[in-house]
Amino acid sequence: MSPTSRFPGARALFAAVASGLLLSACASGPQPRADSATPAPVTDGTAADAGTAGTDAQAQAAKPADAALVRPEEPRGPARDFARAVDIARRGELTAAEAALRTLTQEQPKLAYAWTNLGIVQERLGKPDDAERSYRQALAVAPEQEAAWDCLARLYGRTGRSVKLEAELRGLLETRKDSVPLRTALAVTLLQQKKHESAASEAKLALKGDERHVRAMQVLAQVYYREGKHELARMVLENARAIDAEDAATHNALGLVYLDLKARPQALEEFKEAARLRPDFAEARNNFGALLNEAQDYPAAVTELEAAVRAAPDFASARLNLGNAYRGQGDFARARAEYEQVLKLVPASADPYFNLAILYLDVEPPGVDTLERFKTVISYFEQYQGKGGRDERIDQYVKDARKGIEREERRRERERKDQLRKTEEQQKAEADKAAADKQAAEAKAAAQKQASTPAPTAEAQPPAPEAEKAPATSKKAKTVRKKKGAATARTSEGTSAPGAVSQPGSAQSPTTPTPAPAPAGSGKLANDAQ
Repeated sequence: MSPTSRFPGARALFAAVASGLLLSACASGPQPRADSATPAPVTDGTAADAGTAGTDAQAQAAKPADAALVRPEEPRGPARDFARAVDIARRGELTAAEAALRTLTQEQPKLAYAWTNLGIVQERLGKPDDAERSYRQALAVAPEQEAAWDCLARLYGRTGRSVKLEAELRGLLETRKDSVPLRTALAVTLLQQKKHESAASEAKLALKGDERHVRAMQVLAQVYYREGKHELARMVLENARAIDAEDAATHNALGLVYLDLKARPQALEEFKEAARLRPDFAEARNNFGALLNEAQDYPAAVTELEAAVRAAPDFASARLNLGNAYRGQGDFARARAEYEQVLKLVPASADPYFNLAILYLDVEPPGVDTLERFKTVISYFEQYQGKGGRDERIDQYVKDARKGIEREERRRERERKDQLRKTEEQQKAEADKAAADKQAAEAKAAAQKQASTPAPTAEAQPPAPEAEKAPATSKKAKTVRKKKGAATARTSEGTSAPGAVSQPGSAQSPTTPTPAPAPAGSGKLANDAQ
């Protein structure tokens, strides 16, 4: 699906028949006529040259192989070479086409349409001087060839020499007053100089000589169109279409008139038909592509406009519209390249700056800073206005760009604050972690130190205060009880005679052993009965 432009209104240019390359002589090569086996060079919108190719190269009519099937033999000789050269040119292989046509004109110097097509190819290659020589050579062979005069008039108009050609044509008409091609060429030359009244007069004189002369009708219709007489222009062109429905230039001119009459569907159909009839008609394909852009059918628009640019590489209007089609597809790089190419072709043009500004607004350019992007938008609008461009939407577009700058600045400020907060939180977290790590390391070191100190032995250990005190107290009490028992015994039995003292080496007297002291409280109490 093609993206919808958020900022519609990029400049689109439509091409009138009188602008850019006509390319009529290159529209078709020599073709066999329906009523003759002789191939004759014909072109869209122009009469066949009665003195070329058809008389120089006679083709043999094929004999029927049987009663049921008649197959004409393919054209041979110059007619076939001409057709091949034109086909090469249509494919866009201009250098090869120029070489083929040069060879053909050297072999057949009287082939007038070969010279005309050679001139058209040379114009496309950016060789205006060579093109003029080729056109004039065609006219030397066929002085009344309308296609050559038309191409020459357009070449002089694009190179700013219309006044010079006007003088030349008026001089020729002094001796050839009834020449319809000369009158028509003069009308085209006057139209290019915006001498509308004179152009209309010459077109009418040409129509007096041939009331069905389609090219003169086209010129007259363009005069009416430029004067704002759209209904008159429509009537003239519809008459021309009725005379020759296969003339692509008539359909293209009628499409422009329908546009001004606000009949866009009819205009679209006329441009489409013109492009179908003559695929290398750059103006028609440009106009068809421009309307497809408006309908947001960008893929189809790209197809038409790329064909227009291939047919006429220096066609600035087609490149501008092609840039719009690329923009509609979101192809930033290609769109910008086309707009910049228009500036190279027409440095004084204002419209490319407007479209570049819209491009930067509508499509986010890859790798471009957002603030720089919106500043570029404003810069391009300023350059557009500096070139004399005027558009009531610019104020709103600039306002949108400034809002974009403000949003981006606020976003960056929020990001800066968020980053600062995150940095502070990270620093605090790192500090807390460092303190915890330090405390853990100290605790671990203390534990390791305690584990490495040996435990004291039992002899060296001092007795626990309470545990040792109790046995000592018990022993002392026992001693006191013994003493008390002995004293009691002595009191109850009386004082006994001192026993004999044993001497070392003498045996103890076995008579009366010394009694063991009785425990305190368990001795036998003395009484008076004993």
